[in-house]
Amino acid sequence: MVRFLALVLVLAAAAMVLTACTDNGDPAPENGDMMSRLATVQERGTLVCAINTSLPGFGALDDDGNNVGFDIDQCRAVAAAVLGDPDAVEYRPTVAGERGPTMQAGEVDLMVRNTTWTSVRDATWGNFAWTTFYDGQGFMVPASLGVSDPLELDGSTVCVLQGTTTELNLEDFITQHNLNIRVTTFDDQAPLSEAYLAGQCQAETTDRSGLTSVRATFDNPAAHVILPGTISEEPLGPVVPHGDEQWYDIVKSVVAILIYSEAYGIDSRNVPTAQTGSRAVDRLFGLGDSNWGQEDLGLSQTVAQDIIRAVGNYGEIYDRHLTPLGLQREGTRNALWIAAPCEDCPKGGEIYAAPLR
Repeated sequence: MVRFLALVLVLAAAAMVLTACTDNGDPAPENGDMMSRLATVQERGTLVCAINTSLPGFGALDDDGNNVGFDIDQCRAVAAAVLGDPDAVEYRPTVAGERGPTMQAGEVDLMVRNTTWTSVRDATWGNFAWTTFYDGQGFMVPASLGVSDPLELDGSTVCVLQGTTTELNLEDFITQHNLNIRVTTFDDQAPLSEAYLAGQCQAETTDRSGLTSVRATFDNPAAHVILPGTISEEPLGPVVPHGDEQWYDIVKSVVAILIYSEAYGIDSRNVPTAQTGSRAVDRLFGLGDSNWGQEDLGLSQTVAQDIIRAVGNYGEIYDRHLTPLGLQREGTRNALWIAAPCEDCPKGGEIYAAPLR
């Protein structure tokens, strides 16, 4: 009997610990009762988005000081989805080396900042949504240097951003080919470009799209050559902090809406508000009694209408910001997956998302 009573007392004490009562006697909220990221964003009234401000085409400031770019419009699309207002965004300029700590601290709701999806970042930074731009690392050199292949950079100095996959890829490239290359690192793009233009390094390396963007800002872009080929795979896309699966699913769904809208031929000028006769289009835009789970995510039945009307589809965003830089889609991995019949899929585009149904 004594042992039985002792066991009862131990179990009762354990139950009290597990109940974890608050000061007013109510049980402390479990994880599922904590305010979700969606609820936090909606209560705050703004979406906090980490961005780049020095990469024209992706994320930069226009002449009026407004944030514009391919990445910026993805932030705006998420704001349109969860707040009904694409301009309800608090932009958080974030240099390359700050990205990991910023995501790990949960200081932002979303990061869309030409960031490569890697296994380590997926595990330690946050969850990556669908890839929105496929890239690869290259090299840019002055045309006067007469270099036509990265292997000819042996004995030169190469500038690179610190704390990036670019820096790691460069180290691998040097080791693999046993090259004598001096690496000079910078925290931000502006001083890196200044050093390159001043001749402190004979080459600059980053994603080829980034090199195209940077070269466009030079006084004489034609005086600089982006060498052929790449030394890495760089899938770029939005990232959300770990810890809220609903929020992760929302961001993935927003990207999917941008992609499928283009695939179905719907853009900002012809957003349907009544049934179209196409089950796929009607389901995507919440028309009739069909849906793809938007209300399960805490979104409006017609959320796709809000997004596409506000920012356009994937192709519109791409053409608005990247096509003017010369980053053509046709025949590249950044074309839609439907750009080639299935038997030719490896030759077609790779912009794709899980079906919304």
